Amino acid sequence: MSNIVVLDNGAGLCKAGIAGERDPSVIVPNCLGRPVASKKWLIADQLHTCEDLTSVSIRRPFDRGYLINPDLQKEIWERIFRSLLHIDPTHSTLLLVEPLFNLPSIQRSIDEIVFEDFGFQSLFVADSPSLVHLYETSRCRGDELLGKGQCSLVVDCGFSFIHAAPVLQNFTINHGVKRLDLGGKALTNYLKELVSYRSINVMDETFIMDDVKEKLCFVSLDVPRDLQIARCRNQNNVRDSLVFDNTPVHEGKNWTVNSIVSLSVCRSRGKDNLFRSSYVLPDGIEHMKGFVKDPDQAKRYLTLEDGLPLETNEDMNHPLSNKEKAEERKKVDLTKNEFDLTNERFLVPEMIFQPADLGMNQAGLAECIVRAVNSCHPHLHPVLYERESDLRPLIPDNYQVKITTQEDPILGVWRGGSLLASSPDFESTCVTKSEYEEYGSARCRRRFFH
Repeated sequence: MSNIVVLDNGAGLCKAGIAGERDPSVIVPNCLGRPVASKKWLIADQLHTCEDLTSVSIRRPFDRGYLINPDLQKEIWERIFRSLLHIDPTHSTLLLVEPLFNLPSIQRSIDEIVFEDFGFQSLFVADSPSLVHLYETSRCRGDELLGKGQCSLVVDCGFSFIHAAPVLQNFTINHGVKRLDLGGKALTNYLKELVSYRSINVMDETFIMDDVKEKLCFVSLDVPRDLQIARCRNQNNVRDSLVFDNTPVHEGKNWTVNSIVSLSVCRSRGKDNLFRSSYVLPDGIEHMKGFVKDPDQAKRYLTLEDGLPLETNEDMNHPLSNKEKAEERKKVDLTKNEFDLTNERFLVPEMIFQPADLGMNQAGLAECIVRAVNSCHPHLHPVLYERESDLRPLIPDNYQVKITTQEDPILGVWRGGSLLASSPDFESTCVTKSEYEEYGSARCRRRFFH
């Protein structure tokens, strides 16, 4: 029996392994990188072994979610198949995960690489939402709604864009899929701009800022409240000043960062800010990788779930009128190899819900979800609605809202592919090399319902 290779070919990361295993054996960046002190381009996993990734130059086969450089992708796959997985493609079957609505020209290029360059025996192409649905339903108990209805709405937040995709019985309902042209890459670039403007120039530090985003950023459940807490510690002043166009905060989240009209409250001292966290940059001598200076400090915001922090005597006695101390706090110490994040930690992910703040003429994630559901048959609406606070004002009151998080968002797609490829009749659903040679790419692709 031939090996079945499962490859989740994301624009940011490649996850690859053998079908039947729980986790992929290879998780590598889908790019090439060249450090400043080197003339050699490092491929995929070689970037993990590089000691100094400061100001590394990056080449990616994907741009804005689409494959634009097949030769570069072939080079990365060659590294994965031959050096990391140690498989012979001519005696293997490939399950490939590719983006929704992939262009026919890109599909032809991928098929040429798979069958003509690597010589795989057969190919099966799947999309992310259907595989996530398959894996999650396999974990559900019989009495759970997802297991009963075999229907779900999958929100796939990727490197280049976000999809809200309805799935019914392991098939993605393509006409109901809605796309938001905003992903992890755009959020990293936005964080780089904020840090470069406020602290230190990090516009060339892609890998470092990716690490900062993943370790320190979080989605706020109450952004207006958290914006005030980032500025003050006085509980009464916070509640009195949280008024947006004469609308109390608890009535909804229809606001933008620019809509705050009253911020006449006391500022907190830096060490008392519950959102403040420091990230230490690599110095090339003592440490070669960046890290969070105080992990416990970075988690202090979790204490805000049940209420606001109380004022302290130190906050009340803090002399805001002292202009010299105020100016001193604004200065940036360029000798320190670190920077602080406060409200950036939750304002950057908030762009997913408010893309207009980045100048994008697109709906936020909550609106995308509602539009995706409304594109489906009305009988599916109740089971597709199963982030509560954002969706509740937009949907009928008689629909239940239920949000299920994945066990591991990074590996969920690959695990679904591994499960699918382990089914007894999987090989019969694949396109073989002889079929590709006889009928061509376009006709063979019809089998995958894309």
